Order: sequence, then structure tokens, then C-alpha cells
Amino acid sequence: MFRPMRRHRQQLSQGDCAAILSRGTSGVLAVAGDGGYPYAVPLSYVYQEGTLFFHCAKAGHKLDALRRCSKASFCVIDQDQVVPPEYTTYFRSVIAFGRTRILEDEAEKQAAIWLLAEKYCPGDSPEHRQEAIRREAGGLCLVSLSIEHMTGKQAIELVREDRRQADLPL
Repeated sequence: MFRPMRRHRQQLSQGDCAAILSRGTSGVLAVAGDGGYPYAVPLSYVYQEGTLFFHCAKAGHKLDALRRCSKASFCVIDQDQVVPPEYTTYFRSVIAFGRTRILEDEAEKQAAIWLLAEKYCPGDSPEHRQEAIRREAGGLCLVSLSIEHMTGKQAIELVREDRRQADLPL
């Protein structure tokens, strides 16, 4: 169902993809939008064990699209270094494909929002974090994206540099 990567030498391992998703702070969610147009929206997220979690308002384009079709993709750019003399960029990115689910179970919603709060405010005290969650959670809808397929790719120049550093043949 998913195409193999054409430039397989540039493909990242699943472990590298997971690491990028873990350290990233924003990505772009792409869904089937209104009138058959793709709808891609940047958002904050958290990644845990093959699942992405994010929040949204309880109404809007994104949520309408997710209710119509649970399939989505999510892209995170880990590196994008423009190299003008070479007319290229040294990039590293991941695209995850999967199905979304609007979280309904209260314990599951609390766990997801706690993960988001820990990621985006790591130095906060548990007490203050819980108070912020209590104050804000009523207006939020929490969504998960269970990853079914994930690929990552990096610029060939980064592949060559990695091989040089590991003292491997190019």
C-alpha cells in the first residue's frame, strides 16, 4: 500500500525516524479537507511509542476533516540547512502515515494532555502543571494518530558525512 522510497540510500532507519519525532516540536498534519482539497495545518504534538498526540479546538476545519476520514499524514522537518553555493539544502525529515482517533475516554485524554504539558513545559512543577491542565482541558479536543507507516529521508550530503564519520566506504 505504501510506496518504497525511490532514493533508498537516503532513507533513515525507523529508530532515527522515531528519534526525530521525539525531539521535534512542531509538524504539519495533512488531512482530506473540504471539497476534496488537501488541508495541511502546522501544530504542536508529542510522540510516544508509535503514536502522535495533539490537541485542537472542539470545532473547526481540522476536526471536521478528521471526522470524515481518519487517514492522515504528519511531517516533521528535523534539519533544513540552505547551502547556496551548492543550490541545495541539507535536510532531514520524517513523514508518518496513520489513522487518527478523537480521544473520548477521560483517563486517556488526561494522559495525552499530561504528555503534551511535560514536553512543552518540562521544568514546571507537577502541581502547577495539573492546575494548568484543569484550567485549559475543558476547551480542548485531544486526538491521536496511530502510525501505520513511517519514512525518513536525509540529504545525500548528510549520508556521505555520516559514512565518513563512521569510517565507512562512500
